[in-house]
Amino acid sequence: MVNTFWQQLKQDAQSVVQTETLLASYVHACILNHNNFASSLSFILANKLRDDVMSAMAIREIFDQAYQEVPSIVESAIADIKAVYLRDPAVRSLLTVLMYFKGFQSIQVHRLANWLWQSKRFDLALFIQSRNSEVFGVDIHPAASIGKGVMFDHATGIVVGETAVVEDNVSILQSVTLGGTGNESGDRHPKIREGVLIGSGAKILGNIEIGRGTKVGAGSVVLDDVPEHVTVVGVPAKIVGKPSCSRPCETMEQNVLED
Repeated sequence: MVNTFWQQLKQDAQSVVQTETLLASYVHACILNHNNFASSLSFILANKLRDDVMSAMAIREIFDQAYQEVPSIVESAIADIKAVYLRDPAVRSLLTVLMYFKGFQSIQVHRLANWLWQSKRFDLALFIQSRNSEVFGVDIHPAASIGKGVMFDHATGIVVGETAVVEDNVSILQSVTLGGTGNESGDRHPKIREGVLIGSGAKILGNIEIGRGTKVGAGSVVLDDVPEHVTVVGVPAKIVGKPSCSRPCETMEQNVLED
């Protein structure tokens, strides 16, 4: 799967080089100069995160170590790219997601921070979290759990708390908060189950569960558990219907009035 995916990325890159010469050197640096997808991904992300404190080379070494120790991180990145490609009508190629979409890139940076956190390298994990927030405008605590096939659409302003869980195949739009309700300790953040779509600006607060295949309307404030396969909207959010499909994350249909 990884090799087939990588070959498609290189074909997309060759097309860009031929049609947009101003980007040729950039595309070579990001894609065509590499032997595999993991190498390309670590190069792109490290150069996004570099600053006066830590060079791109130093950050890239951390990414490469993570990918070598946990190959599933790379497989999850591929699933994320495919998810965006299939769900976003503005995307014309897999390459577009990898090189330009900060929602995708911020999730991959979080995967590194999470690997560091699980390895008990807490300070470095928090440094990577901080850079993620500064560069992409997305703030995800390193301990938060994020599955594969996840799409952050536009992404700006997304906040995910320490004990939050986002399962596989979830779509989240800009300015969404998965937060707590105060300064309580312990398990205090939402659990987002598979197939969920969360509209822009929604706030989901507390150790509550958003059931499989649920749709959360834009601007909603969710304070209580939500069952599977319903649509909720409002402040506080109430059930107003049922999504027209089993996995709203895939259709990205945000008109709750049709449910």
